[in-house]
Amino acid sequence: MEEINSTVTTHQEQASTGEWMLPNAALSRFEPPADMVFAAVVEKETVRYGFRIGALGLLIQLGSTSEILQKPAIWSLPGSPPWFLGLLNVRGNLVPVYELGQVLNFGSRPADQKNLVLVFDQGDKAVGIVIDDFPKPLSSLSSLPNLPILPDVLNGHVRKGYIKEENIWLEFDHHSFFEEMLYKLES
Repeated sequence: MEEINSTVTTHQEQASTGEWMLPNAALSRFEPPADMVFAAVVEKETVRYGFRIGALGLLIQLGSTSEILQKPAIWSLPGSPPWFLGLLNVRGNLVPVYELGQVLNFGSRPADQKNLVLVFDQGDKAVGIVIDDFPKPLSSLSSLPNLPILPDVLNGHVRKGYIKEENIWLEFDHHSFFEEMLYKLES
């Protein structure tokens, strides 16, 4: 122990004569200049993406992948319900495509409306829905204390709601929703 203390003393003596200091000694001596400006830590605001199905605003889940396809070729399957539009080929993967407006009983889409398909996830977990317009970035969303009355098919698939500029945006759990839809198709 005495040997270590003498080594530290030797280094401290060398520091006073212009030699190298121990790192902890050098860091503890630092005093910032009086005119130095410290920047405040800026938290990055989370931007969410929302899309519309009729009057209903839904948010894409954080951390999920998604993409938009314009006017894709959708291959219908005979005997399927009207809300199941068929299959879409996305990079060699067959993706089921749903007409969420019909599932929600909003009626048929106008023929002149854009044919946009929002594809959630990738590979064998991918699923698509027809949406009204391109998703839009949303920030500064205010949390709703209570959810509004939802269509029955969304119960259990929306856990939180937000408001921005008098528009309501619902946190849409597409995983649980489409698992239920697949179950309906199979039964």
